[in-house]
Amino acid sequence: MTRKLNEPSLPSARRKARKMALQALYQWHMAETPVNDLEAQFLTENDMSKVDKEYFSEVLRGVPKQKSALDAEIQEFIDREIERLTPIELAILRMGTYELKHRIDVPYKVIINEGINLAKNFGATDGHKYVNGVLDKLAQKLRITEVSNSK
Repeated sequence: MTRKLNEPSLPSARRKARKMALQALYQWHMAETPVNDLEAQFLTENDMSKVDKEYFSEVLRGVPKQKSALDAEIQEFIDREIERLTPIELAILRMGTYELKHRIDVPYKVIINEGINLAKNFGATDGHKYVNGVLDKLAQKLRITEVSNSK
């Protein structure tokens, strides 16, 4: 697939899509704003010219739709009740788990790295270490073949 001249590069556009999805999922979690309203709001009120809009929409719609299943996967690898996670860490872990399960085209190391970076930028002081540990364990479970082949 060839990229159009003004089309943003895939890694950069995906990184921006994850950042926007994190912000939208945080708002969804905190204010219980309907996903359709959030999507419309983010697409109209933000400069999305350098964002992978399809990826943004997929993650924003997919995470709430599969919230229970994602939370069950996460709960297996955390040391507290899921409700005790900060909303930012929870949103990052849900996004990462969603990607690990449904976006096998994205290498697991990329998903973990993106989660760590989001946690460093938006999370608590050492939240990125927690996110790293949980996503790494999830990758070993959900992407066992890929993880085994990379060692």
